[in-house]
Amino acid sequence: MHASLRYGLACFWLAAGSHHALAQTTPESRPLHLDPAWLTLGHYQSNTFGGGYTSQADDADFFLSPEGKHSPAAELEATLAAIRQPGGGDDHARCRFPARDQWLREKLALPDTPVACPELDAWTAELNTETVTLVFAASYLNSPSSMFGHTFLRLDPPQDDDETNLLLANTISYAADAAAHDSEILFAYKGIFGGYPGITTIQPYYEKIRLYSDIEHRDLWEYQLNLTPKEVALLLDHAWEIRDRNFDYYFFDENCAYRLLALIDVARPGTDLLGEVSTHAIPSDTVRWVVDKALVAGVFYRPSAATSVSYSLATLPDRHQTIAAAVANGYVHVDDTEVQNLPPSQRARLLDATYDYVRYQTEVEGWPREHAAPLSHDLLRARSKIHGIAGPETPPEPEIRDDQGHDTFRLSLGGGRHGNRNFSQLTLRPAYHDVLDPPAGYRSGAQLQFLRLDARYYTDNDELQVEQLTGVEIRSLSPRDQFFSPLSWQVGFGGRRTDAGGERVLAPYLEGGAGGSWSLGANTQAFAIGTADLEIDDDLRRGYDVAPGADLGVLHQNNRFSLAGGLKTKAWIVSSQHRQDQAYLKGSWHFGRDFSLFAEFTREDHFDRYQSLWQAGLHAYF
Repeated sequence: MHASLRYGLACFWLAAGSHHALAQTTPESRPLHLDPAWLTLGHYQSNTFGGGYTSQADDADFFLSPEGKHSPAAELEATLAAIRQPGGGDDHARCRFPARDQWLREKLALPDTPVACPELDAWTAELNTETVTLVFAASYLNSPSSMFGHTFLRLDPPQDDDETNLLLANTISYAADAAAHDSEILFAYKGIFGGYPGITTIQPYYEKIRLYSDIEHRDLWEYQLNLTPKEVALLLDHAWEIRDRNFDYYFFDENCAYRLLALIDVARPGTDLLGEVSTHAIPSDTVRWVVDKALVAGVFYRPSAATSVSYSLATLPDRHQTIAAAVANGYVHVDDTEVQNLPPSQRARLLDATYDYVRYQTEVEGWPREHAAPLSHDLLRARSKIHGIAGPETPPEPEIRDDQGHDTFRLSLGGGRHGNRNFSQLTLRPAYHDVLDPPAGYRSGAQLQFLRLDARYYTDNDELQVEQLTGVEIRSLSPRDQFFSPLSWQVGFGGRRTDAGGERVLAPYLEGGAGGSWSLGANTQAFAIGTADLEIDDDLRRGYDVAPGADLGVLHQNNRFSLAGGLKTKAWIVSSQHRQDQAYLKGSWHFGRDFSLFAEFTREDHFDRYQSLWQAGLHAYF
């Protein structure tokens, strides 16, 4: 009887305490369950329609209340009741949700009685974290999951200036849990529409360097966060709460960068990095927000293996580059006079650069061991005979970091004339960059545009038309030289106005191409791309048309202006047999990273009719 009474009083006390907590208000007279910190801990976002909140967590184990996904109040009440239960162990709410537990105890001045959480304690001890670093891996156009770059957190142990400690440090990252056999196209489709669960994983930093720097040739930027020890502990506690929990992955917003912003928001309440996110969370933009919120104590640049090798080779005089290429390919031996007659300092630089190049080609491009192994031995043997000469220099840090480039949303206003018709044009581009945008902070020759809309208003007949809707447009122009022979390529799809012979119709299209690019000097390259186009429309005689073609041009990029000019030709071969030839010249004049003036002129021969297009206007970046 007494035991039953005690149990009943305990239940009453828990219920009364929970309702009392819900009745508490913040200093801003806000109910406790609507405190921004609690909403962040539960990953709650206000509903677009109808009011209320919904958590972005898509895993039932993340909630203690059956209504927790849609009710921050119910989840707070259930959490408060659970953490007040006696006992401990890994299944106890205080062990499952240590960040919630800590926040509620501080907010409500609850006694912080010790509780045994063996798995959490072992996990925290293994991570051994003193500071946290946000790492940004530069964009990688060859993979849909990495075209905008990637971010993750490095958990830095107590430092004794030992680089090995950092390489062995653990990292926290969030990514789509995709099947290994999924194609890149399927990954892109399911990633855009939330077809994958997203999971938070822990990996050693050296594995990340191996993947991003050594294999994918991506430079890394490390931003050490100025979090206090208490904030670091809170971040780790919340990382424990969401580990292996499902948050549906969306390529444009709820992606790798978005989840890390949520972790930082938990660590430092009031930061509200997630409040910066609108339609999309591009990794370089999110790094910019972290910097702007004064969360960064220092920045370190870690060049990729490809960047280091390219820099080492580029610092050689032209004649020495030719010798290095000959040695690497087996046409010249390290003991031949071309090498041995060089002064010791120049010979050392040549041997270092050649060795790094051979090692890189062996690891990345799979050079045969029977060629690379004896050559590497000969290079090291020759280099060991030169004393007092320092090893190769590391590449200098770029003057402009990736987060210091232009913002990725672009609004353009302009006007011009097409044939004998005047028009005004509005262009909206949510992401990301084209080759005529300010190049600082972006990869030279790279272009990536998503969901770009070009709308024209023709003044002669008050007609508003969609000129083009670009779903995806990617172009990668990488100059070839005697050491590297990258493929330049492009691909795109969407809808565009096309001349069907009698009228201009909006037709779906798919285009692609591949070829080469060659440097013509500083910031300038020439390119030759073989192209293929497909257009689909009922106004075409057979409903579709196909055109092989070519694009020959020159591109110049610098921080003041960018220019592109060339010739395009296509031969339509299905619905109508005719050629479409075009000469074009486009340019942008940059005013910092926020504005550019642009102008374009094209002269086209299509269906044996010559037409000119010119337009000019202003790009604004947000």
